[in-house]
Amino acid sequence: MQSAPSKFQKYLFVCENNRDAGACCGEKGSQLRELLKKAVKEKGLAGKIRVSRAGCLDVCADGPNVLLMPDNVWFKHVEAKDVEAILQAIGE
Repeated sequence: MQSAPSKFQKYLFVCENNRDAGACCGEKGSQLRELLKKAVKEKGLAGKIRVSRAGCLDVCADGPNVLLMPDNVWFKHVEAKDVEAILQAIGE
């Protein structure tokens, strides 16, 4: 095993979990991830912020969910209109 410093300053994990029944982020999460990736790229932050898909974050009823690390900040009930506010919350 090797350890190394993180390549990015911040990570946004977007839940894309799909369940057979009950609440989940699924398709809405996928759409949000694409919108966040596009916004990060347009703002020239692709080298600083990584937007990644996540499996279940175990808060399905609050979804769609986005987790900001290493800040350990949860964004819940996220909608497309919230993308800019998330990037502003990161401080970029």
